[in-house]
Amino acid sequence: MPEPTKRKPKERGPDRRKNVLDTRDSGLERRRGPGRRLSDFAKAAEEGEMNVEQFLFIQAIDAFKRANDKPFPTWTEVLEVIRKLGYRKTCNMDIDLPQCEDWIESADDPAFPPSQADDERDAA
Repeated sequence: MPEPTKRKPKERGPDRRKNVLDTRDSGLERRRGPGRRLSDFAKAAEEGEMNVEQFLFIQAIDAFKRANDKPFPTWTEVLEVIRKLGYRKTCNMDIDLPQCEDWIESADDPAFPPSQADDERDAA
């Protein structure tokens, strides 16, 4: 009877995930581990108990998708819906985005300021 061939154990290389993992604390991390818990805001939504603000946002996005026959709006379109809901950038960021410049606008600024083309058309 032939002797069974032994397989070589598969050699494992270094864990490549560690090379990709960014250890900076940006304020956007969602992974849980020791000492990390979901915020009450996120926990309630994940359990199906949305607050009024979350429900309004979901309804606005759903209305946009139905009105434009788009199952997946772009991020620019999502921002447009957010601005139309009345949100403005009135506070400093709570997250660290080193490649981005922070700014603040007045709460009563228009959602979509007129463009230069609109100004030129109105002047004509």
